[in-house]
Amino acid sequence: MRLSRRTASVSFAVALVLTLAYEAVPHARVPVGERESADPFGAACRIRVTGSRATAYCHNPYPEPDRVSLHVECARWWDIDTDSSPIEAGPAQTVRLTGRCWKEVGDVWVGHRRGS
Repeated sequence: MRLSRRTASVSFAVALVLTLAYEAVPHARVPVGERESADPFGAACRIRVTGSRATAYCHNPYPEPDRVSLHVECARWWDIDTDSSPIEAGPAQTVRLTGRCWKEVGDVWVGHRRGS
């Protein structure tokens, strides 16, 4: 009887490991129309936060223009978050975006849209 319990325990352990391993595999479900295009796009941006001010420098190495905008989320609940107007970064062009909070900056990111 001991051998069958041991076999059952090992079988259960193997089944559990295989099930967990399958669940850990990423399952990407991207609709056909939303897949990334083969054309490289997007300016590379460096963001610097100094006190209550945020600055981003975005350089576009690609031939297609990129409309970039800076989004600043302030750390204090009463401080107003800001979004800059989009600025077009043309081919081989570097643009500077700035934003600020009254007190501390919580988070900063740059949005990208294909230019016209």
